[in-house]
Amino acid sequence: MKIQVADLEFEPFIASDEIAKRVRVIGEQLNVDYKHTIPLFIGVLNGSFIFIADLVKHVTIPCEITFTKLASYYGGLSSTGKIRDDFDLNVNIEGRHIILIEDIVETGNTLNYLIDKLEVRKPASISVCTLLLKKSELKTPIVELKYTGFEIDNDYVIGYGLDYHELGRNLKEIYRKVSE
Repeated sequence: MKIQVADLEFEPFIASDEIAKRVRVIGEQLNVDYKHTIPLFIGVLNGSFIFIADLVKHVTIPCEITFTKLASYYGGLSSTGKIRDDFDLNVNIEGRHIILIEDIVETGNTLNYLIDKLEVRKPASISVCTLLLKKSELKTPIVELKYTGFEIDNDYVIGYGLDYHELGRNLKEIYRKVSE
């Protein structure tokens, strides 16, 4: 069933049960990969808040969670290319195993900015976990990208934390913009 969000129409794309299954699998893999550590999950706000909340429910190893906030969209349909750094971490990450949690990776510019910013703080490792990846849109490879929920085409998507003009984040499913 199509829905209207602000001035755009969206159609169902990824069902909530598919998302839940994939999130559970990623959580189980993180338990295996980090079983002898206490990783620090860093959610990139605003979009990752639902994904990280659901993901850590499947993480059974000891872990910590914090957030940072970056933006490059500012309400439009595409990235501006300019990264706004709204707030920084308030924890020491030196020697820590960091898992960055993203809602979506497109060009990779924001993620590369964040990785460069964190590497100077000398973490033991940095890995990236994203719910969605637009592989065809990546400007440069991201070697830290280890966990991906779904690879998608270059569709504009909302729901499950992703928004259009700050609307639609609360949808349980992921919807894509209807082509004109």
